Order: sequence, then structure tokens, then C-alpha cells
Amino acid sequence: MAYTSQLLRLLDERGYIHQVTDAAALDALAATTVVPGYIGFDPTAPSLHVGSLVQIMMLRRLQQAGHKPIVLMGGGTGKVGDPSFKDDARSLLSEEIIRANVASIRRVFERFLTFGDGPTDAVMLDNAEWLDRLEYLPFLRDIGRHFSVNRMLSFDSVKLRLDREQSLSFLEFNYMILQAYDFRELSRLHGCRLQMGGSDQWGNIVNGVELARRADGTEVFGLTTPLLTTADGQKMGKTVSGAVWLNADSLAPYDYWQFWRNTQDADVGRFLRLFTDVPLAEIAALEALEGAEINEAKKRLADEATSLAHGVEAAREAAETARRTFEEGAAGAALPTLTVAGGSIALVDGLVGLGLAASKGEARRLVKGGGARVDGEKVSDDAMTVTVAPGATVKLSAGKKNHGLLVA
Repeated sequence: MAYTSQLLRLLDERGYIHQVTDAAALDALAATTVVPGYIGFDPTAPSLHVGSLVQIMMLRRLQQAGHKPIVLMGGGTGKVGDPSFKDDARSLLSEEIIRANVASIRRVFERFLTFGDGPTDAVMLDNAEWLDRLEYLPFLRDIGRHFSVNRMLSFDSVKLRLDREQSLSFLEFNYMILQAYDFRELSRLHGCRLQMGGSDQWGNIVNGVELARRADGTEVFGLTTPLLTTADGQKMGKTVSGAVWLNADSLAPYDYWQFWRNTQDADVGRFLRLFTDVPLAEIAALEALEGAEINEAKKRLADEATSLAHGVEAAREAAETARRTFEEGAAGAALPTLTVAGGSIALVDGLVGLGLAASKGEARRLVKGGGARVDGEKVSDDAMTVTVAPGATVKLSAGKKNHGLLVA
């Protein structure tokens, strides 16, 4: 449909919209008033990773269109764990770890959103504020009666676990009710009218929309994004070395820059629209580049994405390190480093220690497959020992794009 509100036009043009509970009504609302909208994030680790970046950018788009982003941290639901499309139950975290993770994750959002007290300023809330106070019997009576177990069992997120005959605890089964309750409480306490999320959250979001209508007679809306995969069908945000974290203390800005630089040709335009603020007309020109010229579009993607997550200076340093490493053959200062005790280390240990391989077995396969280099020279002996002289450095490489330094 042709949207009239700046919000839905922006989301549509940049490829964020997959499902909307009532697109016409939401469009009309967003065209006439400030819409507070939220996305929830469970603090299961000290940092979010690139898999959460579409949702973070959705909140950024919400603010860019003149509306109010609400970042909801799952200090309460994090004690349960979202079972959606998970094969196993998540480990339960202590309250101390959850609090520490929330504080660490907040630093990411401060890069992408403007927080404050204004009508369109972002706020960060914690659902422990209301979930920790719930009394079981009143909750069952007042909230539980609005949910059909038959319908809950029909949601894909639950059916997946049951069809595989994998355990789904009663604790996890309650998660979707708690998430629906979050939406209702945000509607009552903060005037929130919109919940956004990935397509795997559609069932949970619809539950919240219906609970607000049944319990309070309030019209709220849900919007989801498409499932995000790379052009070859792989899950977004995973690499051979592990998750692509957003916090600099979990993943160096140089490695973050390299992740985006290594984007497949077919994904460049889509990722520029989703993960940067580059104007659409400029993106159209960049994604039309062919052959070796498409690398310039990839560098622009890496620069813009890294600037958002880590700042312009960090992006500039990462780009310069890459230029020196690949164009001049030098060892850039921002490359990951590993100090070698005693001046020597097994090659496979060096590859693992620098994050160029996830395990010794993977490192051996990398060497035997001809993908490992020492100071630019291909090596084939997976039992090789690398010696580093005092004050010197040795560059290890996995393929042509991933490098690290051994220092003595």
C-alpha cells in the first residue's frame, strides 16, 4: 500500500516491513501524532550482536521520523529466557549478571539514539519494574484468562520445540504471556502504541496487541521485519570466529569494519539501506557498481556502519589500517594482537588466539587447505612453530582479508 506517514514510508523504502497488524490505522496514527514504539532486548550477554542491529536501526528510524523510541531491557523476562526458535532452554542468569549486562548494553544504544526528556527522545526502561512485583494468583486471574493454550501451542516458536520433541519448560512457556503483559504495561504507563521486532516475534507481538484490546480497550499495533539472511542463505551476524558483537570491548572496531567490508556483492545495497543513513539515491548508485568497483560500495558500507556503532574516528582508523594492510602490505596498528610468551608459539595456537580460527581443528584445516599465511607467505605445515623476535611482529592471515599480529 502507499503510506502517507513519514514513519511507514521510511521503513518501507529501506526494507524493514514484513508484517503489520493494521497498516492503514497505524499509518493514519503516525501521520497525525507522535507514536511511542518499543522493542525488547533480553540482556543475556554484556553486548548485543549484529543479529540485533536491524531492531536497533528500527528504533533509530522511529526517532528519525519524529516518534519516540522505547528501549525495553528484559531485566524481568531475562530471568526466564525467550524460547522462540531455540533448540534448548537458555541458562538462567543471576540478577547481578543481568544488571551488569544491561549497563554494558546501554552504551550501544547511546550511539544510535538520542536519549532525554523530550517528546521524541529515547528512553530505556526495564520490565523488572513491573514483572518483579507481580503476584501469581492475581496475574493468573486478571491476565491469564485472556490467553488460549490451544492458540499458544499453535505458534511456530512453540511448535518447533514440540515437533522436535525437545523439552519446553513451563517457565519458558510463560514468556509469551509476560511479553504481552510488557506491551500492555507500556501502553498504560508510557502511552506506547507500537511494538516492533523480528518476524520470529510475530506471535508474541499479536498476543500483546490483543491483550491491550481485551483488558483495556486500547488500540495498539505490531510491526515485524523480514527474516534477515545473507545472499547465500546464512544467518546474519555469524562468522567463522563467532558472533559479531556491537560493544568495542567484545569485538574490536577494526574487526567490525572488516565484517561489513566482507559483505557479499548481492547484499551491499540491502545492507546500506538497513544499516546506514546513506541516502537512497546514493545507495542506488553504489549498488549498481560492478566488478572491482563494488568494493568501493563495501568500503562505504563498512565506514558508515562502523561510524554508527563506534564513532567516526574509529571507522577512519579501521579503514586506514585496512588500506595499509591490503594496499601497502603493512601491519596496521588496529589489527588484533597476541603476545607470545617465550618468543614462539604453535601456528594453530596463534590462529586461534587471534580469532582467525574458532578451534585448533579449524586452524589445521585452514592450513592444510592453503588459507593460512605467515607474513604474507602461504604455509602448509599445521605443526609449524612461529618464532617472534623481541620487539618484532609477525602477521598471521586467514585468507586474504583476516589478519592479526603476533608480538613478543
